[in-house]
Amino acid sequence: MSERIVVVGGGLAGLRCAERLRELRFDGELVIVGNEPELPYHRPALSKQLLTGATGPAEMMLARLDEIDAEWRFNTPATHLQPGRQVVHLPGAEELPYDGLVIASGVEPRRLSGVPHGHPRVVVVRTLADAAELRDNLAADHGPVAVLGSGFIGCEVAASLREIGREVTIIGRSAHLLGEVVGKHIGQKLSALHRSRGVRLALGASIDNWQTTPNGLRLRSSDGWILDVSCVVVAVGTVPSISWLRGAKLPLDDGVVCAPTCHVLGMANIVAAGDVAQWPNLRFDETPRRVEHWLNAVEMGRAAAESLLAGPQSARPFAPVPRFWSEQHGMRIQAGGIPKLGTDTVALASPVGGERPVTGFVRKGRLVGVVGLDSPSAVLHWTNEIAEQNPVSHPGETETPDAPIAIDHARRHRGARRRRRDVVAGG
Repeated sequence: MSERIVVVGGGLAGLRCAERLRELRFDGELVIVGNEPELPYHRPALSKQLLTGATGPAEMMLARLDEIDAEWRFNTPATHLQPGRQVVHLPGAEELPYDGLVIASGVEPRRLSGVPHGHPRVVVVRTLADAAELRDNLAADHGPVAVLGSGFIGCEVAASLREIGREVTIIGRSAHLLGEVVGKHIGQKLSALHRSRGVRLALGASIDNWQTTPNGLRLRSSDGWILDVSCVVVAVGTVPSISWLRGAKLPLDDGVVCAPTCHVLGMANIVAAGDVAQWPNLRFDETPRRVEHWLNAVEMGRAAAESLLAGPQSARPFAPVPRFWSEQHGMRIQAGGIPKLGTDTVALASPVGGERPVTGFVRKGRLVGVVGLDSPSAVLHWTNEIAEQNPVSHPGETETPDAPIAIDHARRHRGARRRRRDVVAGG
């Protein structure tokens, strides 16, 4: 009987996890269950290159169907999990047994009460289908656009809209753009950058009233101003996609709560990876957190595969120095570590002449984060310094296993009576 690993989530973390499982010579069945109709794609391009027309959907794909020896289940959302029976439930009352499970179901756009999410001129940008809906809206009317949210997605969308000549307003509750992520100093610089490129900023405000007009929507703010727009892009953050795990008796908080090794707490044969996973990065402390960045999905997907095959006792802690970046109006914003952990900031010089200083975030005398604007060498240098100042006390954390260790607990619940089930790609 062949062992089966099921990966729930057809995005980047699930893809990299599946690739690593095969690299480690797992030769059993590998099933990837995803609720979108496409193979994994470059999601950051949705708010940048795809929106401006610089690239098309075909150029965004990260894999081909034949690149991994796996069965893909497209358009197939997981509906429920029974860890005791080791079964993932799928639509149509289908049951998919597993020996090992990877939870990589990602996140979904946050939906605020009062926002008319069903309105055809109100869109989010999370999937290829969302991006197509936004482009249809932009093509149907050349009026102004409102972006609700002053985080990374909102700022990137606004910058892309200005690049194609659209009038755009960012509406946000914070005093400056990206303030909770990059700090006040850089947030003020980015706010000034957007204003200089023609983006209108309505910060420190929220929308109290939405009205449909013949040409779109009329927004009334908490400050009393009125804005008529052709469409609204809602970019107010995300929530982890864990509704299918309700009732499964897994530890759920702001995501699936994991041990440092990516194993879901209390589960020897279930790991989680990517945006949905909440785990303690022992490089910084023992507080479980989620990290919603592209590179983290890559690294955690691979680490989760290694941990699943090794088992909880032999697995190593996943303790990266997170890195992320954004590009807005031609300016590259790069960061390392976890800046929001800092209680103080300090200006850090670049080791290369001609680059701007970067902002360091310090906690208890240690550098825990750094953010720079168009200063790649400085960010890289000080990110390495973060790693040195925050070592992981577990020896061998940088080693990787050469071969898979059997999932030896796989058949305890079902025994050898489990019939091999054919899994047809396409859902």
